[in-house]
Amino acid sequence: MRTRSSWLTTSRTSAILLPVVGVIATIALWWLVIVVFDIKQFLLPSPYDVLQRFLEQPGYLLQQTWVSLVESLAGFGLAIVVGIPIALLIVRSAILERLVYPLLLAVNAIPKIAIAPLLVVWMGFGQLPKIMMALLVCFFPIVISTAQGMKSTPAELVELLRSLKASRTQEFFKLRLTYALPQIFTGLKVAISLAVIGSVIGEFAGSTEGLGYVIWNSGASADTPLAFAAIGLLSIMSIVLFYGLVLLEHLLLPWAEETR
Repeated sequence: MRTRSSWLTTSRTSAILLPVVGVIATIALWWLVIVVFDIKQFLLPSPYDVLQRFLEQPGYLLQQTWVSLVESLAGFGLAIVVGIPIALLIVRSAILERLVYPLLLAVNAIPKIAIAPLLVVWMGFGQLPKIMMALLVCFFPIVISTAQGMKSTPAELVELLRSLKASRTQEFFKLRLTYALPQIFTGLKVAISLAVIGSVIGEFAGSTEGLGYVIWNSGASADTPLAFAAIGLLSIMSIVLFYGLVLLEHLLLPWAEETR
């Protein structure tokens, strides 16, 4: 009979190995398609072409990666600072919920790519419009996940706390917020990838730096390997940020993992 420790070791090993196997299989399939169908480089470069193009300008590409990373994290951080308090206010007041929810839905329904040029007009060509675009894209998931997590607290736990003469503030922060943390992290993990997308949309609209600018510029000059190198760096950045939040959740909420 397998012990719990051996099961955890096997689970962790598979959690590392399976994604690596998936990436290797995807790259092998990509290369096979190019060889079998004899696809030209300007249409679809091979993994070797992309790697070679990256090695020609590693400093430049890593510098642009840093620019996009800063924009994404700044927008994500602002979305947390603004979104979570709004969600807490929505949960505390039914009137405010009815007042604000339609506005949130309306803002979320607007195609963000249509707002990007306006942000450039209003805020210029610096990093601020890219940060604001990242904020707009990842704001809604954070608000919704926080609000729904706060509302999902079991009624029997609320009644138990009230029977112990706990105040509304204690009930709100010690029970509801704690119970909502796993769902809040779910929203954060969704939002962090959207923040990267938002910063790239902002760079497409008007920028002279960032990976979005590299992709747009290389597309205009038909430098497909460079575009794929930038796309690959964006993918790696999103994966690292996502699993960084997974690690943070594991460290801060070990009890949530055990309840699953």
